[in-house]
Amino acid sequence: MADLSAEEFERRLREHQSDEEKRGYERYFKTGSDRFIGVRMGTVFELAKEFIDLPPAEIERLLDSDVHELRAGALSVMDKQARRKRTPPERRTELYELYLRKHDRIDNWDLVDLAAIHVVGGYLADRPRDVLYELARSPRWWERRTAVVATAYFIKSSDLDDTYGIAELLLGDPEDLVHKAVGGWLRAAGDKDPDRLRAFLDRHAAAMPRVMLRYAIEHLDAAQREHYRALR
Repeated sequence: MADLSAEEFERRLREHQSDEEKRGYERYFKTGSDRFIGVRMGTVFELAKEFIDLPPAEIERLLDSDVHELRAGALSVMDKQARRKRTPPERRTELYELYLRKHDRIDNWDLVDLAAIHVVGGYLADRPRDVLYELARSPRWWERRTAVVATAYFIKSSDLDDTYGIAELLLGDPEDLVHKAVGGWLRAAGDKDPDRLRAFLDRHAAAMPRVMLRYAIEHLDAAQREHYRALR
């Protein structure tokens, strides 16, 4: 593709606008600052495949937009670049640094989930992970969500320490969208090591927010689920 620019990405995306989709997004997300133009996410992701070589400077221009679908497109491109085996280490570093530097633009649950695993978690796989604990202590809930979502990359190889360490930090979190992420990632960690999940729940189930506990115990058998629900 000749024109790998944020401007061309936006032009192509706007070809697929729909008022019906726009109304659906506005009902679903209920966000104050986001603006929706009504493009299906499947279309956003397909276009991101075509723009997989978009340079970081152009990705940043998309992230600076107030249009939700454009920011989602930027993060989908980042994710695809991070997943691609032939992406050079320097680009992986650029993507990671861009994600953290522009985290104020990655401020909804779907935006976090699009790129945190491979852009952040993948980058940190063989590096110190202190930044995740800093994010877990952030006053911004979307940064706290990144902290736990990024650990999905480690869970794949049964590296579970950071998932549990960050989950402990977030047990008292006030935000439902953080509760859901923590519970979901505890469930995934439990799929790798059920005994460790049960040990965590034995210590913490009584104090866990309801939705966090519900997500965490979904893959346990009925008797175990009832036991941990009763602890609350």
